[in-house]
Amino acid sequence: MDKETKDNMARKSAGKIDVRAGSAPADAAVNKNTVKFEVFGQEMIEKTVKLSGNSGRVYLPPTWVGHHVKIIRID
Repeated sequence: MDKETKDNMARKSAGKIDVRAGSAPADAAVNKNTVKFEVFGQEMIEKTVKLSGNSGRVYLPPTWVGHHVKIIRID
C-alpha cells in the first residue's frame, strides 16, 4: 500500500487528522514521539486535567453535553 493511500485511510478513519511524525514547525520542540494533528471543529478549550480518584477529569461547559469531542495531550 503506498503512502498516499495510507494517508487517505487515516484521514477517513480519524476525522481528517494528519498524524505524520516529524511534521511540526521548525521552531517547536520536536522529539521522536511528537506528531501533528489537524482537527476541524466548532470550539476549542485548553484545560489542565485534574485528579479524580484513580483517573483524570476535565470539566467542559454544559452546552457541550451530548456532543462528540476529541482530547489531545499536548505535553
